[in-house]
Formats: sequence, structure tokens, C-alpha cells
Amino acid sequence: MGLPVGLTLEAIVIDCQDASTLGRWWSEVLKWPHEIDDDGFVSVFQPDRHPPLLFFMNGPDPKTVKNRLHLDFRDDDQSALVDRFLAHGATRMDIGQGDSPWVVLADPEGNEFCVLTSRAD
Repeated sequence: MGLPVGLTLEAIVIDCQDASTLGRWWSEVLKWPHEIDDDGFVSVFQPDRHPPLLFFMNGPDPKTVKNRLHLDFRDDDQSALVDRFLAHGATRMDIGQGDSPWVVLADPEGNEFCVLTSRAD
């Protein structure tokens, strides 16, 4: 059974304290284009501009607990990608992952995400 025709995951919405700053951070570290709308919300697009995009909007509450949903990224060189995130201000996180092949990091507002090994590994 396939997906209904026309159904697309359009965006992943991330509430944050400062959408403009965090959205630009993700755009810079991913090297993906972004746009800021009149309300200061930021859309970060994949290079080919196909969905899903990352949409950052200001939320009323600071992050206080582990994310229930997180992003996973994969590149040909996991170590280089981790280094790139860390150089831009991401931090390493221990959420109980143990000795896993992925690396758990957090963005400047504390949102966890993972960097996976390459598919060739």
C-alpha cells in the first residue's frame, strides 16, 4: 500500500527561543540556503529546495527535557561532519546511547540531533 498521491512531508517545525539566530545557525552549518519571513521565522531548505524544509519559529517555552523527535544527518565522512558541527558551536550529548556508531550532538539551544555513519560503513 503506497502513500496517497500528492502527500508530502513539507516541513519539520522547530520551536526555539530565537528563530532567527538558530535558523541561521542551521543554515550555516548545513550549508543550506535559508529565508527569513516578516515574522522572523526561518525556513532552511535542502540545496535542491525539495521538502522537507526545516522551519524555525519562536516558541514561548525554553527547552527543558530530551527531544521526543530529533534529526539524523548522514554524510560520507561522519568525523568531518561532527567536527563541522562542533566548530559551529554544537555540543556533544550523552543521552544514554552507550557505545553506538552514531554521535549525539545538540545545537546552541540544546536540541539533540545525531550524526550517523556513512552508508558505506
